[in-house]
Amino acid sequence: MKWSVFAFLFGGVLLNAFAQLALKAATDDTGPLFGSGVPVIARLLELAAVPWMWLAVGCYGVSLIVWVVGLSRVPVSQAYPMLSLGYVINAGFAWWLLGEALNLERVAGIFVIIFGVILVARS
Repeated sequence: MKWSVFAFLFGGVLLNAFAQLALKAATDDTGPLFGSGVPVIARLLELAAVPWMWLAVGCYGVSLIVWVVGLSRVPVSQAYPMLSLGYVINAGFAWWLLGEALNLERVAGIFVIIFGVILVARS
């Protein structure tokens, strides 16, 4: 895989990861969707008013376009493993921004994912 294609696909993965973080921020603002004693439709309307929700939707939309362009340049069997980098990105940003824990097993798994993506990208 060419570095330019890798960078393009990685941009799509970044956008997807940012969308996940924005969704988490949105639900932190509104609370759980189910089981909170608030009707689901009311919670969905609350989410619709949270800017983080719209940032997430925008990131997903742009990432979809970027991903389709990337798939037009490489085989799906080579591109799809790149999505696993989203876990690495999300784990790092969730630790940094949200204070989520990164234990030894999780860090080891992250290194396995990175190594696997490198192998697939080079193939």
